Amino acid sequence: MSAMDKLAAGRAGARIMARCDELAAISESADGLTRVYLSAEHLRANALVGEWMQAAGMRVWQDAVGNICGRYEGQRAGAQALLLGSHLDTVRNAGRYDGMLGVVAAIETVQHFHDRGIRLPLAIEIVGFADEEGTRFGITLLGSRGLTGTWPQGWVEQADANGVSVAQAMTAVGLDAAQVPSAARNADDFAAYLELHIEQGPCLEREELALGVVTAINGARRLNCRFVGMAGHAGTVPMSHRKDALAAAAQWMVYIEAQTAQRDPQLVATVGSLQCHPGAVNVIPGEVALTLDVRGPEDQALADLLDDLLSQAQAIARQRGLQFHASQYYGIPATRCDDAMQASLAQVLTQVQGRSLSLPSGAGHDAIAMAEHWPVGMLFVRCAGGVSHHPAEAVEVGDVALAIQACVDWVQALAMEPPAKSVE
Repeated sequence: MSAMDKLAAGRAGARIMARCDELAAISESADGLTRVYLSAEHLRANALVGEWMQAAGMRVWQDAVGNICGRYEGQRAGAQALLLGSHLDTVRNAGRYDGMLGVVAAIETVQHFHDRGIRLPLAIEIVGFADEEGTRFGITLLGSRGLTGTWPQGWVEQADANGVSVAQAMTAVGLDAAQVPSAARNADDFAAYLELHIEQGPCLEREELALGVVTAINGARRLNCRFVGMAGHAGTVPMSHRKDALAAAAQWMVYIEAQTAQRDPQLVATVGSLQCHPGAVNVIPGEVALTLDVRGPEDQALADLLDDLLSQAQAIARQRGLQFHASQYYGIPATRCDDAMQASLAQVLTQVQGRSLSLPSGAGHDAIAMAEHWPVGMLFVRCAGGVSHHPAEAVEVGDVALAIQACVDWVQALAMEPPAKSVE
């Protein structure tokens, strides 16, 4: 087998950066990158990526939900495949590497084998997922759930801000909502799923490392919470008689910050929204609505933290003579990356950059859906300042060159010894 040398990796890294620039130019607006599901820009991006796949020796097709797919055959026709990929859609006013870097790097990985006439025991397939962000229809992991066959029936009726349903948008671009199930792949088609992605956080930069091994994609819980006290005149109600909902919320917020910080450093909690009623300068707040978002890579630790925070909120409310209510409106379990794939990637990174670092992902990825059917592994690439979902998103070409070296080595290792399937 032929590992990628530093010179070849440098050239590949430069091509990857240039192609990310090309994709970033495909946007609905000239002054910022926005590319949403089933838009004209989505189809243009698919076509361009399809051309790159074809040039890398792949058979190319677009599936029934709009994912762009390519296959590089193995040593025998019809062999099981390693699946590589990420997403091609963006948030509004996005950066140029979130999602796209993983797709382009996957193509460059295949290009390495194609240029050298190398066929592996396993085939390699690449998918540029159609919609991971959920920007247009509010549906996340739409592309990857098409591939796994886990689309809820009601998704095709979900409408965008202009009242256009998914089904109507599909019809407009030549797809058929009735054919969505045909995008699903069989469990035996793939041995594993590999995803390269920017970190979207500061840990690699802080450790002065280009690359890291993802241990898990954080589980998350989101709640709407409310403290209910009694509004009153700001000048006439003594401090000892007040039922100030905002003071209770503030006390709880300080506890949330302190208690979460004392636990596992991989746990995070955020109060991201707060509304105070009646909201007048001379009225004691009688009611405060706030949101709570808690995340972590281990479901039990996450549940324990949430139980503690909610218990403390109730205690604060009782102490102050208020009421507290909370309702969870969103929850997703933590997704563990495959242990064998983590170990093999850590070994590769030690060879490529001298040492390896393991860290969780605080953001969601297509790997969440894929892990329901196949072992998954993820490689993080350092991004400047941990910035993502923003035009300032940036990576270094040297880091990308190391990443492509790691991907080539990792794919070769897994093709020789695929992980044992332990998922249902």
